[in-house]
Amino acid sequence: MEQKILEEFQEDLKEFYEITEKFYAKEITVPQYKSFSGGFGSYAQRGGERSMLRLRLSGGEITKEHLKFIADSIEKYKITMAHLTTCQTVQLHNLTKEEVCGLIADAFDHGIITRGGGGDFPRNVMCSPLSGVTEQENFDVLPYAKEAADYLITLIKKVKLPRKLKVCFSGGGENLVHATFRDLGFVARKDGMFDVYCAGGLGIKPKFGVLVAEHVDPVKILYCIKTMVDIFTEHGNYENRAASRTRFLQDTLGIDGLKKAFADQLAENLLHENLDIKIQEITVKKRGQEEAGFEQTARVIKQKQPGLYAVSYHPVGGTPKVDFFGTLYKTISDMEEVKVRLSPDEGMYIINLTKEEAKKVLKITEDGAETEFDHSTACIGADVCQVGIGRSQVLLKACVARAKEAGIKDKALPRIHISGCPSSCSAHQTAAIGLRGGKKPTPEGPKYAFALYENGSEEYGKEQFGTEIGVMLEDDIPEFFVDLGHAVEAEGLTYDEFRSKYPEKLTEIAKKYL
Repeated sequence: MEQKILEEFQEDLKEFYEITEKFYAKEITVPQYKSFSGGFGSYAQRGGERSMLRLRLSGGEITKEHLKFIADSIEKYKITMAHLTTCQTVQLHNLTKEEVCGLIADAFDHGIITRGGGGDFPRNVMCSPLSGVTEQENFDVLPYAKEAADYLITLIKKVKLPRKLKVCFSGGGENLVHATFRDLGFVARKDGMFDVYCAGGLGIKPKFGVLVAEHVDPVKILYCIKTMVDIFTEHGNYENRAASRTRFLQDTLGIDGLKKAFADQLAENLLHENLDIKIQEITVKKRGQEEAGFEQTARVIKQKQPGLYAVSYHPVGGTPKVDFFGTLYKTISDMEEVKVRLSPDEGMYIINLTKEEAKKVLKITEDGAETEFDHSTACIGADVCQVGIGRSQVLLKACVARAKEAGIKDKALPRIHISGCPSSCSAHQTAAIGLRGGKKPTPEGPKYAFALYENGSEEYGKEQFGTEIGVMLEDDIPEFFVDLGHAVEAEGLTYDEFRSKYPEKLTEIAKKYL
């Protein structure tokens, strides 16, 4: 990143300190503070008495140095809550005025720039979490995600966007980062090129992305990013905030109009800009030893590098115990080339492990998700988020606990996605079963409730939004899942097989709770 940009960001911190001081002195309102602080990756939590800070981690990768910083900061500031987000970042919560100001400066000093972590800015660039180590990818896209991140952060001081801009890269083997329905998504092809999708997004009036460019040379990715920014700033709605995301360009320009605008602007940028990139291939030199008898579980992934493994860890709800970061650092600190990759489903992978190293990491991550249902995703929820309505974390933990109590077998229930509001931070709209938070009138007054969605999909070529079935009270939802799990078990099927064979059954089971 350019030194000039870094110096400007560091100078900006002075204003952050001043405005944060005014907020905690009650001199400005929560909305006024939110419109400013979001640009620094920080928001006041519900109630306005504490803050959170979102660390910008390009491609979701955490180096050992950054892991140590997170662990040390948790100890230094006595942080009580950390959350792994669906945008592959780490959020640190319940911070006082002094703590958030100290932490943001410390992060900067350790190479973690939070600028643009929220607000109307290019957000954290996402990437397939096993990029570079999985046999299922077409090629390693992480180096391109990092180049894109460095480029996008330079635009923060140059371009005023009407709303946030989310960019991601997929290796082509899976669609965890939702490359086909982000603001801008790059999908690796088998021929070593990219297909490019734009103007997609979830939330209110969701839309899948439009394929605007095919067979793009990877060295040309920044031209595509500039093209998307150019189109967004020219045609994006600066007046109506609710319609200021790129997906509404499909309405403004029409799909054919958007394709033409992108093609024309891309041609212009290719002619007049100088944005070619040079990528130094990342190679894993480390080699392990493959031995018979090493028990591979659902949490152990064999890498394409001989004798190396990745271990999956998914704390329920994406909220690990805060001392876990320190434990993880101490465990891997002396392990050669080992890194941490955050996943969009609020989990992580520890990669480049030998057989013996994998055993050590498995041991310290035993408290994580065991079943498919345990691996469900929930946003931080209304207990913390200012705009949240439903208590997503509370509900998920209640559902997981009730399913365990009832002895529901693995795969009888799918991974569910719970969002506390229509923003769809957990991607409930493309989940096998999704829940969206709200409140429902009852004779005893308004109560926490969730709209139920089913049969969504994020899979390449099969993307679809789930159908909204109705609304359930929060207190009834855990029992609904127990009923559903028992019905699936009675057929001797997995949930996916059950849904395929009996597509109407879920709605029938849900009726008594709606």
